[in-house]
Amino acid sequence: MAVPIVALVGTFLLTVLFYGVTAHIAARYVLGDVPIVRAFAVGVVPAIISFALQAYGPAIVILVSASADFFTIRAVYRLKYKTAGVVTLAHYTVSALLGITIFNLVRLLGTAPT
Repeated sequence: MAVPIVALVGTFLLTVLFYGVTAHIAARYVLGDVPIVRAFAVGVVPAIISFALQAYGPAIVILVSASADFFTIRAVYRLKYKTAGVVTLAHYTVSALLGITIFNLVRLLGTAPT
């Protein structure tokens, strides 16, 4: 049963990559020039939460991951509450926009003739 484990680990790593890239975009937008390594430290948290709480509804996952994301951003970038809130809001905005775009692109490519 190596295939399901490989698939699970691969999906998790892609999720960390996605959230890391979107965290870096959000942090650069709000804070300016920041190291990308910090963004990937932030990206691990929403990835773990989305995997751990996938059995629950989206409202619970969003609430828990947004709260954890806020505190992770605050700790990793050493920010005040207000600034961390702005970065968190930017992170979720960028994640939603990029996620919807990728989803629609995959759906569109799925309808292409073979």
